[in-house]
Amino acid sequence: MTEPITKPTNGNGAGAIELPQLTRKDFVSDQEVRWCPGCGDYSILAQTQKVMPDFGYPKENIVFISGIGCAGRLPYYMNTFGFHTIHGRAPAIATGLKAARPDLMVWVITGDGDALSIGGNHLIHTLRRNVDIRIIMFNNRIYGLTKGQASPTSELGKVTKSSPFGTIDFPISPLAIALAAESSFIARSVDTHTEHMQRTLERAGVHKGAAFVEVLQNCNIFNDGAHREFTDREVRDDRTLVLEHGKPMIFGKDRDKGIRLNGHQPEIVTIGQDGITEADILVHDETDPLIAFMLAHIYWPEFPVPVGVIRDISRPTHDQMLNDQISQAIAARGKGNLSKLLNAGETWTVE
Repeated sequence: MTEPITKPTNGNGAGAIELPQLTRKDFVSDQEVRWCPGCGDYSILAQTQKVMPDFGYPKENIVFISGIGCAGRLPYYMNTFGFHTIHGRAPAIATGLKAARPDLMVWVITGDGDALSIGGNHLIHTLRRNVDIRIIMFNNRIYGLTKGQASPTSELGKVTKSSPFGTIDFPISPLAIALAAESSFIARSVDTHTEHMQRTLERAGVHKGAAFVEVLQNCNIFNDGAHREFTDREVRDDRTLVLEHGKPMIFGKDRDKGIRLNGHQPEIVTIGQDGITEADILVHDETDPLIAFMLAHIYWPEFPVPVGVIRDISRPTHDQMLNDQISQAIAARGKGNLSKLLNAGETWTVE
């Protein structure tokens, strides 16, 4: 669950650093933001910049790493260090950086195509290793940068430039992939739900371990209205389920709908009908694997779309275990000698 936000150490064990108070403006770079007018990326960028001062890290200790796609431009617009890497490989670069510099706060920015297609294995193994990074995946259900081809999250039957008769591929559930990879933090938010997105990013930022956040985002050029049927202001109360740890799964404009279990199956019920009370509604538990599995698989139109933190558990991080292993090896065998290693075994000199 939520951890208190603390100031980082200086990396030399000398305790907390006294930092100047930063604001959103300190995280806005001098680069012109170049996304299509009306793109949901603008909102994600704005909320990311707003929450950065809350973490207590100096700007030079924060790194944004991206792959290829419209989302990949975001590091240019953050006044921090960053890498714009190659297609699908941002998690691998981030893993290496975090291993070498565990004191850094590392964010990965990716899209549904970048993360789940060419980058699918990199994403899975980064999450299973519990690398202490935050992966924010923009999901607009389309390849936007390459002008509108079907992506791994495009709905079945979607007509695109690469599927003119409708895609015959079933879409991936990003949350289910993250859950199968044993990500220790999994959440979902929406580009237009700005306050909710800020809270979700803050939760991801303070989590120790692999944090995966799916942001449902609109591409108004190549897939306009990608999530409109359940995210528009007029319908979202009835068609989204806002999750809160320890509270019943209630939704609806009148707060009279809820999710309960009928055996092992979730079902929608109405409070006040057929003797249903709030006590019958399933209570959200961010540590319960069965609840997380259910939430990763229910979706509109059969169910309201869950938004918020799906899973938040604690387990050792990749950089912690790596450094512990190195320390144990040095204690057992002494410091290594690179020159001796390179000249060990069968060697020869070429003249």
